[in-house]
Amino acid sequence: MAKEKIEKDEINERSENINADNNEKSNESEESTLEEKTKFLEDKLARTLAEMENQRRRYEKEKDDAFEYGGFSFAREALNLLDNLERSKQSLENDSALKNTEALKQIVEHLDIIYNDMISILKKNNIELIKSVGEKLDPNLHQAMMEIEDDTKDTGTIVQEIQKGFLMKDRLLRPSLVGVSKKSIKKDNNIDKNDEKDEQNQEKSNQN
Repeated sequence: MAKEKIEKDEINERSENINADNNEKSNESEESTLEEKTKFLEDKLARTLAEMENQRRRYEKEKDDAFEYGGFSFAREALNLLDNLERSKQSLENDSALKNTEALKQIVEHLDIIYNDMISILKKNNIELIKSVGEKLDPNLHQAMMEIEDDTKDTGTIVQEIQKGFLMKDRLLRPSLVGVSKKSIKKDNNIDKNDEKDEQNQEKSNQN
C-alpha cells in the first residue's frame, strides 16, 4: 500500500509539473501575442500620424501657393496690354505723317505714362522685369529668337530684346524673347585658317 501511495504521489507530482509548464508556456504565448499586437498597433498609429502630417503639409503648401500665385494667369494675360501699348507707340512713331509733330510727341508721352504706371503696379504685386540686353543668355529666363553678328560681344550675349519677360516672385511668368550675338562668319573663317596654319607648323616642327 505504501508503495502504491508513493507511485500515486509521484504521478500527481509529475502531472502538476506538466500543468505548471503548460501554464508557463501559455502565459508566455499570451504575452508574446500581446507584445506583437501592441507593436502592430504602435506601427499603425505612427504611419497614420505620419500620413496626417504629410497631408497637413500638402494642404499648407497648396494654401500658400494659392495665396502667393493665385493671380498668376491673370498677370500673364495682363502683359498683353503692355505689349499692345509698345506696339501702338512704335506704330505711331513709324507713321510718316505724324513724324516730328507735336501731336505725336504728346501721344507718346501719355503712352509712356500709362506704360510706366502699369510697370509700377506690377512691381507692387511682386512682378518684375527680367534683365536682358547685355546679359548672357539664360535658358531659364530667356528664349533666343535670332542670332545677330556682333564681334564686339561674346557669343551668346543678348543684344536685342524682342519681347519683355517677367518673373512673379520666383516663378517665370513668361520668358524674354531676345536676339543673341554671334561672331561673324568672316572672323570665324580667319580663326579656322589660323588654326590650320598652326597645325601645319606643328606638323613641320615634329617632322624636323
